[in-house]
Amino acid sequence: MLLDSDPYAAARQAGVILAGHPGHEAASLLLAAACRRMGDSASAIGPLESLVLAHPSSALMQFELGRTLAACGRSGEAAAALERAVELDPQFGDAWHELAAQRLLAGDTATADAAYLAYSRLAPVPSELADAYVAFDSNRWDAAESVLQHRLRDAPDDVAAHSLAAAIASRRGDDAAAEASLNRVLQRAPCHAAARELLAELFIRLGRIDEALPLIERSLTAKPQNRALLLLQAEALRLADRRAEGLGIINGLIAGHPGNADIWLIAGNQQRFIGKPREAVEAYQRAIALRPGYGEAYWAVSNLKTFGFSAADVENMRRALAAAPPSSTDVTYLEFALGKALEDEGQYAASFAHYAQGNARARAEFNYDANATTQFVRRFNATCTGRFFADRGNWGSNAADPIFIVGLPRCGSTLLEQILASHSRVEGTRELAAVPTMARELASGARSGPVHYPESLAALRQSDIDGLAQRYLAKTRAYRPLGKPRFVDKMLGNFLNLGLIQLMFPRATIVDCRRHPMACGFAIYKQLFNPGMNFAYDLHEIGLHYRDYVALMEHVDSVLPGRIHRVLYERLIADTEHEVRRLLEHCGLPFEEQCLLFHENARVAQTISSEQVRLPIYSEAVGQWRHFEPWLNPLNTALGDLGSSS
Repeated sequence: MLLDSDPYAAARQAGVILAGHPGHEAASLLLAAACRRMGDSASAIGPLESLVLAHPSSALMQFELGRTLAACGRSGEAAAALERAVELDPQFGDAWHELAAQRLLAGDTATADAAYLAYSRLAPVPSELADAYVAFDSNRWDAAESVLQHRLRDAPDDVAAHSLAAAIASRRGDDAAAEASLNRVLQRAPCHAAARELLAELFIRLGRIDEALPLIERSLTAKPQNRALLLLQAEALRLADRRAEGLGIINGLIAGHPGNADIWLIAGNQQRFIGKPREAVEAYQRAIALRPGYGEAYWAVSNLKTFGFSAADVENMRRALAAAPPSSTDVTYLEFALGKALEDEGQYAASFAHYAQGNARARAEFNYDANATTQFVRRFNATCTGRFFADRGNWGSNAADPIFIVGLPRCGSTLLEQILASHSRVEGTRELAAVPTMARELASGARSGPVHYPESLAALRQSDIDGLAQRYLAKTRAYRPLGKPRFVDKMLGNFLNLGLIQLMFPRATIVDCRRHPMACGFAIYKQLFNPGMNFAYDLHEIGLHYRDYVALMEHVDSVLPGRIHRVLYERLIADTEHEVRRLLEHCGLPFEEQCLLFHENARVAQTISSEQVRLPIYSEAVGQWRHFEPWLNPLNTALGDLGSSS
């Protein structure tokens, strides 16, 4: 009992026992353990080795010898003793934990990770977190977090507590907090495979592929045949434009598991994003054949905007929806897929009913406070004033390489990017994560202390901005294999980061791609996005977000007149050549006829509009929202005066 709290007292007690009973095994082990805790491990090695020789089948004595050798810096011998301990008792969790640490110290990450995995399977859940887990499982996140904070005050290094904190942040849609908690887990437990894989998934979702791939590769060294990891690696490779490697992994998995519907679904995604929609449809349909009622596969094929469901498909989806348990994730996907199918048939009331059900289910999965964006815009406007930019007018990089496209989803930005990428001097990339990553760092205080973003921009020095600009160019270079002078960064949410962009690249082009608010709002509502687009599942909240976006852009227009070039989607459709000429002139680029033939560009866009931009300009989508106007009053009301704009 004294060993952990007062090892000196424990040593004295052990000495008393040994004085009366020389060679007492338990007292000898206790004295050796106390010596290690007191920092005198060297004196304990001899007695421990004698004990191990006398009791070769004792896992506990091997364990204590291993820990003592480790404390003396004899890592190889320590690992041998610890391996003997787990061989004698495979259920000895603490021995697995110590073995992982020694193997990691030796640089053998594969066996270290395997040892830690064995430990994690045996480690009990801390009783202090029991109530937090119960609250978390019932979606009472505030209650779970309250228990968690008490635990972290008492045990700031508790890996289980930080893991639960990451899970809570993820459920809330707080990517920055989730990343911070997962990093805390890995700082304290570098071999924690689950945290590493969750972090890799987060990085993939955030577009930080160069950070995700090493994490996945590390996990695969310990679990080389793990299907989930291989699928994750294939997705990361696709996003890194290493498509052949990604497809090779998928084909290998299909060969080994031809009856696995999940693999066929991923295969369809891979085929879609390498520009093979026919093969994608075949893969999705194979997934559905293997698992009738597979909601995600139906949704994936509906997301191919050029695909049309048959009457039999619609009936099958209806049956699957009726048969699915309410808690099934298939239900949400089926609701959106049916909404699209019925919209294509002109059954607008029934279509909207399914969209509404799907959105309600998706919205129930996370907490979202629309007012937080409104407050951010107010703080942005108060920080990024005309004087603020004038005082820093000679800051930043002279590079004019980036063309930043900002706006809201479903605004026509993929079309705009494809037009620009058809120019001989412009390279299309993807939604690049470099600027949002920097913004998150500034928000978390990684560079500027515990100050809110964007207020933290005011604390940056010119050298800081220069460093960030160079870092951005270095990070994005991997996405410019053709080496053209200009490139497109189509991370639409960067409208929230225009202050940082202006400081880094005052000579770069910024394009605001905008669509009629009702058309854009409804297009967002009928799209099921990847996690993170939390404003997108409630018509009123979409309207508020659109208003915040416009308010911020109007402020930038007022403090930096003429800095932003605005492209209105409806005008681009109605008079394409005129709008393209205006855009290219603003970018300082000569007009090229090929920009009007963007649909002939072999480049494959990496967004949900990937098939649409391979078609010539069409106007059918411009007024599509009006078919649903009777049900869009919450959107119109939230938009206020913007809702009536033409």
